Amino acid sequence: MDKGYEKDGFAGLRIKKSVAKKFRTFCKNNAASQSMTLLQMVQFFEYNGIAPTDNLGEPIAKLEGKIRKRINAVIAIIRDIEKHQTKPTNAMLLSLFEEKLEQEEPEQLEVKFATKTPEQEMVEDFTVPKIRYERLEKKMKGIKENFGFVLGKVKIVKSSFGKEYLKLELPQNEFIKIKRNLENL
Repeated sequence: MDKGYEKDGFAGLRIKKSVAKKFRTFCKNNAASQSMTLLQMVQFFEYNGIAPTDNLGEPIAKLEGKIRKRINAVIAIIRDIEKHQTKPTNAMLLSLFEEKLEQEEPEQLEVKFATKTPEQEMVEDFTVPKIRYERLEKKMKGIKENFGFVLGKVKIVKSSFGKEYLKLELPQNEFIKIKRNLENL
């Protein structure tokens, strides 16, 4: 039975046999009763404000093809804008930032190294106690481990705009821990 229409009675309609046969086939294909199919058809026409004799123009497949062509045209326009406007503008901005960074870098002082070997300097200036030396070696080992860990988390990111850059994929708590270790040295 049709939900909501259980108590309604049946009425006869006069329909040509060929039309009735076609309508019954249509109802079977849509898995609905003849009454519900006819009701849905009437509601469709009322809701959309069209009559069965109205011509809707081109079939949906043709409209879909036109829409796809329009979308492809929009994509081509966006790519052209990106190629001729966005990328050059981005390149100019990057070059400006690079020049700014180059200007801000302080001049490096010229450092002259002594001709003495490190062993000679150590012996002449002072000697380091063994305990302090071992502690310094331990700190150095810890710094190397932390640095190796951080370098392992660096990934190269290829950007669609400009140059490649490095990204540090490290959780914030790990970063804070490494920073605190370096500050405590």
